[in-house]
Amino acid sequence: MIDLKKLTDAIGELDEDKLLELLNQFVAKKPTNEEAQAVVNACQEGMTIVGNLFQSGEYFVGDLIFAGELLTESIEILKPIIGGGNPNKVAKIVLGTVEGDLHDIGKNIFRSMAEAAGFAVYDLGIDQNPNAFVAKVREIRPEIVGMSGLLSIALESMKKTVDSLRNAGLRENLKIIIGGNPVSAEACAYIGADAFTTNASDGITICQQWVK
Repeated sequence: MIDLKKLTDAIGELDEDKLLELLNQFVAKKPTNEEAQAVVNACQEGMTIVGNLFQSGEYFVGDLIFAGELLTESIEILKPIIGGGNPNKVAKIVLGTVEGDLHDIGKNIFRSMAEAAGFAVYDLGIDQNPNAFVAKVREIRPEIVGMSGLLSIALESMKKTVDSLRNAGLRENLKIIIGGNPVSAEACAYIGADAFTTNASDGITICQQWVK
């Protein structure tokens, strides 16, 4: 089994060469889905280290973005093990960073993990207003909508988006999950979402439970 601490440290230290070496060795040993999920969790712990170093001023925005790219790359490597090769999509997710927020690291990580878990993901991108979500939901008729945001102002945008979906008659039979730094149980209730998460892996678990 791969040394999970070394994997976490590789992302925390932004060591792409070491990360890829560890992952390729791991995949070559034909691991189980459970082992691959443990690797994903270890990689996310590395992102937590990066986030803490960013908050302390040791890392900068560019480092944060690079770490997000490393995590996304890691998930791409693991996709054949954790379900990315399955052509039968379990459900559809419309995903986007809400209006007024330009951050996409968390959203992109969630998208990669959702695709690996067999979801068909329609990523709207960043700074998406409520009408963009309404139009895509009307077009795609997904089972789930995911809204992401890093800034506190994103919470109001999320609420406006949920309200717009309800006013358009699209809220019924639609599950909504919100994610990002400012979300909480209180914010979830205020926004009118069905669930919240600050961890992409936990978010995928929630979505999988919804569509069982």
